[in-house]
Amino acid sequence: MTNPPTAIAVTGLRKSYGDKMVLNGIDLNVPAGTIFSLLGPNGAGKTTTVEILSTLIAADGGQALVAGHDVKRNPGAVRAAISVTGQFSAVDNLLTGRENLIMMADLHHLGRKEGRRRADQLLEQFDLVDASRSRALTYSGGMRRRLDLAMTLVGRPSVIFLDEPTTGLDPRSRHAMWQVIRRLVEDGVTIFLTTQYLEEADQLADRIAVLDQGKLVAEGTAAELKRRVPGSYIRLQFDDEFHLRAATETLGEVSRDGGSLALRLPSDGSVHSLRHLLEQLDAAAIDVTELTVHTPDLDDVFLALTSPSSGSKETVR
Repeated sequence: MTNPPTAIAVTGLRKSYGDKMVLNGIDLNVPAGTIFSLLGPNGAGKTTTVEILSTLIAADGGQALVAGHDVKRNPGAVRAAISVTGQFSAVDNLLTGRENLIMMADLHHLGRKEGRRRADQLLEQFDLVDASRSRALTYSGGMRRRLDLAMTLVGRPSVIFLDEPTTGLDPRSRHAMWQVIRRLVEDGVTIFLTTQYLEEADQLADRIAVLDQGKLVAEGTAAELKRRVPGSYIRLQFDDEFHLRAATETLGEVSRDGGSLALRLPSDGSVHSLRHLLEQLDAAAIDVTELTVHTPDLDDVFLALTSPSSGSKETVR
């Protein structure tokens, strides 16, 4: 099986503002058709990274390729291949939803017939047909974000930079937006996501990188990052003291979970360790009523991997 092509390739990227080093030689590789999330506290360099990759500012050193084009040598080709959706909606409140999309089509020089066809296609794709002739001013927060994202797709970008796309949305609208993002990836689009909601990265991202003080301090899947943080354990619940004592003698390094008929034992959260535990219990004929695996979440990962002086998990940006 061949590996997917690379949508974003970054090597040794550096950027300073005066004496402050914002990016200190970071490397990134984002396969096409995936969701990549960049996490980090305020001032970590996330926004600077996005601005460099989207050609808004120039790096001081290193190389960055987006959709196969060098951001420094061929910024026009990069801009033609990407779209950027910021934290705040960029829709025109005085225009209807359809008019906003047609305006974007005109900016992309799609032509009258093709532009209107593309607008109607996106209105249906983003479930905005019923509101298409209403002014954007009347839209709910979730509708405005869907329209904003639809506008970025008029030019059919292959890479989309999403900067905190669900900020300010209620949980229902946030989940609806997640579904929209997943469908985009199913169609082959690459998503580069920054978010202040760690659950969002956990739910959406194929890979996550943690940026702290201008350096990448960790990268991997959500599960891989969680396993790097100590604190995983397996909880075993029993029906009686007999099986509880038998498990204690068999498993060794365990602790009783309060006054209940339950034990806790350390685990790295891997399938291998869980399989080994089940084999031990089966060999000793120990009946377990319930088994649950507890692993650190991305909040724990964030707090463990970033510097206390950099910010807090409530202000990830």
